[in-house]
Amino acid sequence: MSTFFVGEGNIGSAPEYQEFNTQPDEPRRLLRLNVYFDNPVPREGGFEDRGGYWAPVELWHRDAEHWSTLFQKGMRILVEGRTVKDEWEDSDDNARVTFKVEARRIGILPHRLASVTMREKGGEPAKDDGATRKRGASKTTRKPK
Repeated sequence: MSTFFVGEGNIGSAPEYQEFNTQPDEPRRLLRLNVYFDNPVPREGGFEDRGGYWAPVELWHRDAEHWSTLFQKGMRILVEGRTVKDEWEDSDDNARVTFKVEARRIGILPHRLASVTMREKGGEPAKDDGATRKRGASKTTRKPK
């Protein structure tokens, strides 16, 4: 069972990256995120969360290792994919059911970002030509590998 899904939320813990060897093919790469999908309702002076939920998000992609260095705890993201019912048994042989999101796309939303740095097509970071805009307090940013 699966249903189309689009949701906005915050990453709740450090991303988890795994690689599965499938000889002789290229290994399969998995990025797991724990995301809180909230339901913000505008109120006077801000927003009120009206009942969100936590969901595991899985992204299978060849660039999952690189993306695991970009995503950070607390980052606001937009997830597109499908929800999947995952049935399993715990250590006491009790039947368990979990819903997870199998992501097709994950976009980083600009909330709380201090800066964005692009890299050249060849893979090296672009030279700072003064076009990079920085707002707010300075924060250590991760550079792509």
